[in-house]
Amino acid sequence: MKTIPTKSILAPFKNPESWFGKRYNMNLYRGCTHGCIYCDSRSDCYRIPDFDELAVKEGALAILEKELRSKREKGIVGMGAMSDPYNPLEKQLMLTGKSLELLDKHGFGVHIPTKSDLVTRDIPILQSIARHSPVSIGITITASEDGLAGMIEPAAPSSSRRFAALQELARHGIYAGILMMPILPFISDQPENILTLVRTAAECGARYIFPWFGLTLRPGQREFFYRALDRHYPGLKERYQATYGNAYECLSPDHRRLWRMFTRECQSRDIRYRMPDIIEGAKRMPVSNQLPLF
Repeated sequence: MKTIPTKSILAPFKNPESWFGKRYNMNLYRGCTHGCIYCDSRSDCYRIPDFDELAVKEGALAILEKELRSKREKGIVGMGAMSDPYNPLEKQLMLTGKSLELLDKHGFGVHIPTKSDLVTRDIPILQSIARHSPVSIGITITASEDGLAGMIEPAAPSSSRRFAALQELARHGIYAGILMMPILPFISDQPENILTLVRTAAECGARYIFPWFGLTLRPGQREFFYRALDRHYPGLKERYQATYGNAYECLSPDHRRLWRMFTRECQSRDIRYRMPDIIEGAKRMPVSNQLPLF
């Protein structure tokens, strides 16, 4: 296991209303083993060598507790902006689980994005936090079929396992939904994929779905993505280059129609999809520690 020195764990987030109401960012790990072909964190601008190798920040929990104790303003802590907080090391180290206990102790809320069903392990502590502060869990699911998910997110848990985790969170009263992003042009931007994602999410008890019908491409990330396209989708790289050039934001050519279709489906199933509504939903979410009878 690789460790890296660190002086701080919490970083302020300038605009809480723009992303799940979070006031602070926190990364306990560096790197990721999911191998997603589109990951923005591979971009050269972040300067993360050996991104596929997980590293642990030294003394993270002690530093975190000191920082939480010193904060005059409580708020929502966003976890895993650069690395999934429920990676394989978390099973043994439990840094994420222990950090949640510290957030609970000091009266902070939490937003967790993840592709891992390991998040269900921490349902009891998430319930405890939700009694005093907002909690939201965003399960990233971009492909309705396990086969496609295995192609673009090769080492992450399958989509079916992620849907099962979403259902378990919802069953225990945790405010949870889907981060439906990125939707890859010419790969996952098919209407059938979008509709199936929404309908399955609704069946699993999702409270919200936040989408983006496109992806970003920056130096470092772009080259990795294109190599993956050459392996799995020969000829598609050239289509991307002709369509987007060196653009940073690469929206699906069909993004407007997909958005209209998506919003209609969400409205018919009472699923929130606009960020202000999602944030408000987390604030109002009641929590029960009792399991349903059926």
